[in-house]
Amino acid sequence: MKNVLLLTLVFATISITGFAQVKAPKLVLDAFKQKFPDVTSVKWQKEDTHEYEATFHSKGVKTSANFSDTGELLETETEIKFSDLPNNIQTAFTTKYPQLKAKTISKIETARGVITYELEMKQAGKTVVVFYSQDGIEIPLHN
Repeated sequence: MKNVLLLTLVFATISITGFAQVKAPKLVLDAFKQKFPDVTSVKWQKEDTHEYEATFHSKGVKTSANFSDTGELLETETEIKFSDLPNNIQTAFTTKYPQLKAKTISKIETARGVITYELEMKQAGKTVVVFYSQDGIEIPLHN
């Protein structure tokens, strides 16, 4: 019984520290401040070995920005309303998913200017995410 309790405590500690905010390197912090000078409250997460994600509110809108560990802006993701989607994406979504409503919608823009849209919805009790290109074509996910 002691071993089970100890293992539970160890796993809980690992899980909690895995979600803890990280401190981004100076290059990343400097690049962030240059790109978003008015933002004061930022949460940082490490996406992988060479990528950091900042989550914050900009002009009242939930936003995230991903930077390489060298300070290069990789992409930004901004939460938007369904009505802010281009008409072709609204039509494509409502045609394919007429019974569903997107709960969270984001505009994603890469550093190269490529824009995609992410729509999250609930379907049969599960969260489903679909992506659309600017021209209204659903982008298949490869898992």
